[in-house]
Amino acid sequence: MAASPLRVVLTLLHPQNRTPLRQWQFDHETIIQIGRAPNNQVVLGEAVVSRQHLELRRVEAQSGSAPAVASWQLINHSNNGTFINGEAIAEKLLINDTLIQLAQNGPILRFQMALIPTSPIATQPRPSTEPAIREIIPKSIAASFTPLPTGGQSAPTRCTHTGNPSDNLFCIHCGQPIRVDKTVRQYQVLRVLGRGGMGTTYLVWNPTGLSKLSGMPDGKLQVLKEMNADVARIPKAQELFEREANTLKTLTHPGIPRYYDFFVEADKKYLVMELIHGQDLERRVRQQGAVSPQEAIAWMVQVCEVLTYLHTRPTPIIHRDIKPGNLLVRNLDNQIVVLDFGAVKALAIAPGTRIGAEGYSAPEQVQGRPVPQSDLYAIAPTLVFLLTSISPQRFYKKQGRAMRLQLEGEARIPENLKAVIEQVTAVDVSDRYQTAQELSQALKACL
Repeated sequence: MAASPLRVVLTLLHPQNRTPLRQWQFDHETIIQIGRAPNNQVVLGEAVVSRQHLELRRVEAQSGSAPAVASWQLINHSNNGTFINGEAIAEKLLINDTLIQLAQNGPILRFQMALIPTSPIATQPRPSTEPAIREIIPKSIAASFTPLPTGGQSAPTRCTHTGNPSDNLFCIHCGQPIRVDKTVRQYQVLRVLGRGGMGTTYLVWNPTGLSKLSGMPDGKLQVLKEMNADVARIPKAQELFEREANTLKTLTHPGIPRYYDFFVEADKKYLVMELIHGQDLERRVRQQGAVSPQEAIAWMVQVCEVLTYLHTRPTPIIHRDIKPGNLLVRNLDNQIVVLDFGAVKALAIAPGTRIGAEGYSAPEQVQGRPVPQSDLYAIAPTLVFLLTSISPQRFYKKQGRAMRLQLEGEARIPENLKAVIEQVTAVDVSDRYQTAQELSQALKACL
């Protein structure tokens, strides 16, 4: 007999609180393809998602004389793996409300099935509501599915990790790290993410997935920042490294990486932070070119929201290093995350160290006297870079006694936005927008 008509509903969940972010519905498809490539029915842009990551294929199950019931089989195509309750799977029949994770610490989809509403028969009253999803699969069919393990943790394994592609970080069989370069406390170092003057940043696997601060699960893939040995002897460098940890510990905002841990091991200082999948604006523009005014303004409005949070704290905080390289676009939702809090300064701290990127720093910050409006100033050269893909330093010219951004004749920047840039970069702090909210409103008016 014909299969019962089923609707497949896939819901993208927030990685922490599991609230719905986006949803797809499929009524008549027999194959649903999921991946990063634009030709998939479900497109997820995170870097850990393969171009053709997995597919869901409809199969029919028959139980005696009962009508055939359509069920769905998941088939993994990715070297990064697909996981259900922490277990890596190659193929699996899905039951209702299954949570599917694309790669370790990747996006999570909830799989659900529901009967497609049909037109009522004239002699029968129309049901007031659709059947509950859990009731649409006959017990005889549901009982044949393999039950999922509980607790969300995969069992200990003695897997030999054979048959994995050479560039895999995690085993496609057991889901555990294939190679660990070194272990610092419980953090297993998988690879280097970046090296800077202050420290080296690693991608690490935390088997417990717990935060020292809260004791609650925070995801097992995390970022470990290790202070470089050659700068550890410099008191100011140590101060900045510890300042970043102490600052992040006190901050809770979706546009700021979450703090997990800070410790000293073998005379080296370490900071553990949230892993955010995305790309900083400097790299994005270098690779893809200038962006549209609408996109650039939308991103800077989000930066203003983070700065509002920092500037209005009981002890206001000045970031002091707003620039494209410290603004990351999160793949999950295209939202801005502000990075690198090593340069932050509380207003209660006396003026002193000169910190900031050339071309992005306000005059008073260059002189070692930053104020909240100095962070707002940096948004202007950031906009210039995003809209032209040219270093803002090339636009500075002497005007009176000061160097100012000169944008006359630059057609890629709208005239109303040029006016905002001119005001926010005024030499006299009192002539600028005084708060991030004011600047945000001025930017929105340019859209």
